[in-house]
Amino acid sequence: MLSADFVIATAIGYVGLLFVLAYLGDRRARANQRSFLHSPAVYTLSISVYCTSWTFYGAVGNAARSGLEFLTIYLGPTLVFVGWWFLLRRLVRISHHQRITSVADLLSSRFGKSNRLAVLVTCIAVVGIAPYIALQLKAVTSSIQAVAGASEFGQGSLAGIDDVGLALGIAAGMALFTILFGTRHVDAKEQHHGVVAAIAFEAVVKLAALLTVGIFVVYVGGGFEAIFSRAAELGVAVDAANTFDSRWLTTLALSVAAIVCLPRQFQVTVVENSDENHLRVASWAFPAYMLLMSLFILPIAVFGLTTMPAGSNPDMFALTLPMAFGQDGLALLAFIGGFSSATSMIILESIALSIMVSNHILMPLILRFSAGSSGDGQGVTRLLLNARRVSIVLILSLGFFYFFFTRDSDALAPIGLISFTGIAQFFPAVLAALFWREASLKAATSAIALGFVFWVWCSFLPSFQSVSPAVAMLLAHGPWGISWLRPEAMFGLDGWDPLAHAAFWSLTVNVLTLTIVSLLTRQSALERLQASVFLDVFKRGHHARGNFVLGSATANDLYFVAERVLGERRAAALFETAAREAGVGADQLDPTPEFISRLERELAGSIGAASAHVMLSKVVSGSDISLEEMMQMADETQQVIEYSQQLELTSAELRSTARQLEDANGRLRELDIRKDDFLSQVSHEVRTPMTSIRSFSEILLEEPDISERQRQHFVGTIHQESLRLTKLLDEILDLSALERGERAWENTPTDPQAALDRALVVCEAALRQHGVRLELGERAPAALVEGDADRLCQVFINLIINAIRYNNAPAPVVRVQTAVRSGSYAVEVVDNGPGIPTGERTLIFEKFSRGKRGLTEKGGAGLGLAISRQIVERMHGTLELVDGPLPGACFRVQLQLAC
Repeated sequence: MLSADFVIATAIGYVGLLFVLAYLGDRRARANQRSFLHSPAVYTLSISVYCTSWTFYGAVGNAARSGLEFLTIYLGPTLVFVGWWFLLRRLVRISHHQRITSVADLLSSRFGKSNRLAVLVTCIAVVGIAPYIALQLKAVTSSIQAVAGASEFGQGSLAGIDDVGLALGIAAGMALFTILFGTRHVDAKEQHHGVVAAIAFEAVVKLAALLTVGIFVVYVGGGFEAIFSRAAELGVAVDAANTFDSRWLTTLALSVAAIVCLPRQFQVTVVENSDENHLRVASWAFPAYMLLMSLFILPIAVFGLTTMPAGSNPDMFALTLPMAFGQDGLALLAFIGGFSSATSMIILESIALSIMVSNHILMPLILRFSAGSSGDGQGVTRLLLNARRVSIVLILSLGFFYFFFTRDSDALAPIGLISFTGIAQFFPAVLAALFWREASLKAATSAIALGFVFWVWCSFLPSFQSVSPAVAMLLAHGPWGISWLRPEAMFGLDGWDPLAHAAFWSLTVNVLTLTIVSLLTRQSALERLQASVFLDVFKRGHHARGNFVLGSATANDLYFVAERVLGERRAAALFETAAREAGVGADQLDPTPEFISRLERELAGSIGAASAHVMLSKVVSGSDISLEEMMQMADETQQVIEYSQQLELTSAELRSTARQLEDANGRLRELDIRKDDFLSQVSHEVRTPMTSIRSFSEILLEEPDISERQRQHFVGTIHQESLRLTKLLDEILDLSALERGERAWENTPTDPQAALDRALVVCEAALRQHGVRLELGERAPAALVEGDADRLCQVFINLIINAIRYNNAPAPVVRVQTAVRSGSYAVEVVDNGPGIPTGERTLIFEKFSRGKRGLTEKGGAGLGLAISRQIVERMHGTLELVDGPLPGACFRVQLQLAC
């Protein structure tokens, strides 16, 4: 049978084990840079510090009260890690380059290395995390009391100690452990491998404990199906009616922000990351870990509701169920699992927050009041370490006081969500820092501040309702009786879930302020520079460009600064390395801008980007060229470059226009030549019949004695040449009218088969005259096309007559076939004549082009095919010379079917 004393002794022994693991892990990591502590597995397990006692105890309670809502806490981080390429990779890359130490340092560095913004973020983080630490204290206290209350040994040494005293003792113990291992080194960028090893071990312990409890519950319950069936028979069901409502979506969104912005998550995911590729493993391993942690949450909750006495605390089911079945060993394992979840969170959160407090609040004060002091180089280091130790005590004290005032709360999950909402106020600024170049310092500062105010009013303040009548009155009636200012019904938005209400107002105000103020304000020179560094992190080299120019600072001045912060050994190593790289002695080192920037990054790892920048700015203040002047020069240079680029662009456009004009002139010359050729051809074609007519007319006029037979012959020739001349002129006028679009034209639904049959009747005499056999091939089904029936018949006649006229085969054949293909009607006129030579195939549709055979034989003027193509194109169709089934030519007319 468990006793409270035994459980506490076990917890103390467990903390001692963590102490040893942290110590050995720290030594091993320092001795071997490639030890397993630098592996992706340890890195992923350390990220699981996200699963606190809220997960171990609170998730069961949340599932018992709200069904599947507890899953949203894991879905959000899963989305972030699965999409690590988009956000986390950029975050880690930037933080490595800039030696970022916290989320406050990240925002400060991006927005002009503003210490004011860092102070604001730090203060909000400390206040926002207090409920979360209180949650852990409450979980551990409740678990010890659950064991003590059920033990026959009674309270044991806890007799007379209430939950407040117990929580105070736990907080003190946690502070001691965190101070011992979280503040051993001043370099915040130097990973805490010992602590991370302990956190990874705790991740395994709490997972094993929860899985063991889950397997036990499923075993004693007779399996999953039996557990849920029994629950259904008893009328016990988790609340799933409003699972996917606004609260569900709000919790999902808050968990996305929390996995990035929670100080401890930023510490393990970004700061403790030693290899960017570890994210690739964590992208699937961490979601898998959370899946295992949540695997038995619902069965434990349902089984607890059906077997435990009425009024039992669902948050403690993971502990009280084994105790109810007499499994003390399993209950002790469950206690250690829950205790492990709480301790890992408190330790790492305290370390992360203490770094923020010391770097952004205490360090600037130290720099201000100790600027002129001298020392042995360890003074600042000791001050920093002491500042962090004091910060840890302060942070845990705030968590304890929140616990003290809200200890009557009957659930763990709401307390954690209050913290999530507060920390989520950083998320819009973080996204803007990484992806929006125009986001400004004023916008980020005002957005976070206003979002925090709304969070305090709508979320933080209502958590004191049960302990403060004044707060209860405020919630009921609003300040000064103004009902539309009630914390849970701001601006008349009543009836919402309190969490969704608080998140909506605080984040809406936050995002709108960030957007509007960014659009209305201008960035400083340093802001623009840092924005470029952040957004172009993947375009730049391994190290970002520095912000300093060489001034009057000497190596001794810089060494003095480095020694104060980094200590004598690290400062000496840094300067000796720089001197060796420069090929000079340590006493001859000439500090370059690159070295000063490198020194700034090293200092930033210990005191934050803002403090490091301020410190070095004082040393380099003797520079003849200030940063603003340098940025102004850079801006002017950039303007000259942009102007030059605009000139180049204009020149390119002018060159393009010149080429187009040259092409147009070439086209005009070509058209002019073609016009001259056309007129020459027309003159030639007209002159031939006119010469014949004039010659025979002169004979008739000058020789009256010619015979009647000759007279008739000459008159007949004159008549034929007149007809030929008339036809030629008609064709020229017709083609000209078609090309200029002067010919009235209206396409109507036309039967192409009828037009083709009419053309065949017209050509029947020519077929007989030349002894050509007509073959009617495949016929298309009845169809209509958009066209002109008479003009289409004219095209068919021209094609058939050409096939007859130029066919000199021994057994001449003309084949006509039709088909419907892909929404088009096609007619092919094929012959077995000599065909069109390859060299003439591209010219056959040109005006007056008759080919070699046409020139040697008596035929038309070479306008038929040109006119036919114009007619077909006016019907939106095509006339082509294609390869046909017979040796001769094959002309294909293709027209679209009418709708």
